[in-house]
Amino acid sequence: MKRKVIPVILIMCLMFSYEARAKTKEPDYNITMKQDLLTLMMAYPSYITGVEKNNENVYIVMKSGKKIIYDDKKQKTFEQKLANPDLQDMLEQIYPLESIDGVVADKFDPGRMRVYELLHDVYGHSKGEIEKNLKLVAGGMQFNGQNAAAGNLNTVIKSLNELTKSNGKAGSDIYPFNGTYNYRIISGTGRLSPHAFGIAIDLNRDSRDYWQWASLEQGDKRIKGYTKEIPKVFEANNFIWGGKWIHFDILHYEYRPEIIIKAKYFGNKDEKFDNWWGKVPISDENIKSFIDTIEKNL
Repeated sequence: MKRKVIPVILIMCLMFSYEARAKTKEPDYNITMKQDLLTLMMAYPSYITGVEKNNENVYIVMKSGKKIIYDDKKQKTFEQKLANPDLQDMLEQIYPLESIDGVVADKFDPGRMRVYELLHDVYGHSKGEIEKNLKLVAGGMQFNGQNAAAGNLNTVIKSLNELTKSNGKAGSDIYPFNGTYNYRIISGTGRLSPHAFGIAIDLNRDSRDYWQWASLEQGDKRIKGYTKEIPKVFEANNFIWGGKWIHFDILHYEYRPEIIIKAKYFGNKDEKFDNWWGKVPISDENIKSFIDTIEKNL
């Protein structure tokens, strides 16, 4: 009899402990930090192996052994965050998953802040490393094979081809493609373009597509007439759309799973949960292990 009862009691105790930890009230900063760390681990499961706290600083630990700070605690302007973001800065603005009908608010560029330490560790530290990771995708274009980026783009292209069969307007917004991999610097910044990592694709070009080519009024008109199903297809496969930036880049799509995951699970601050991980599915053993790692180390 005892052999049957003891395991059940142990399981119940473990479950109670887990839920009790989850319901412990924490400062909003700590909750957001844990959500951001979980987001990153879900977005880069083969590359982030853990988290670490050293004094007051928190780091993600990469498979390579590199440690990347979560929050450097520096007060920054919007422009400084764009130029030199930490992980907290990168995930601070919530990408809108709903459709838009015009240029978004000022100083709103979710996903345009990129932590290059992370991108380099995942996609390649040099032009040579990046090019070794490139794969051919549908249409003969090159895209980075790391972190399922190329596979997701292949899925996108198949879905876009299906979309054009039922929506004739979509074809003119999509084709011809304007390129994927291009090892170059973003003009006027000194920072590598996401195209340099092979994680971005530009669709058919319109003179109103880019904030440096067009006025806000022109950008508004372009977005109003843009096929709304196209961003939905990309977002379903972990790409963000440059049309949802104040520095609008309407032809541009970028593989950024962390931005989409943050928006999907932690985008609605009005939702209330008894635990910090909210509606993230803990039935997934990998995700549960990420949560346990965060709880254990923080």
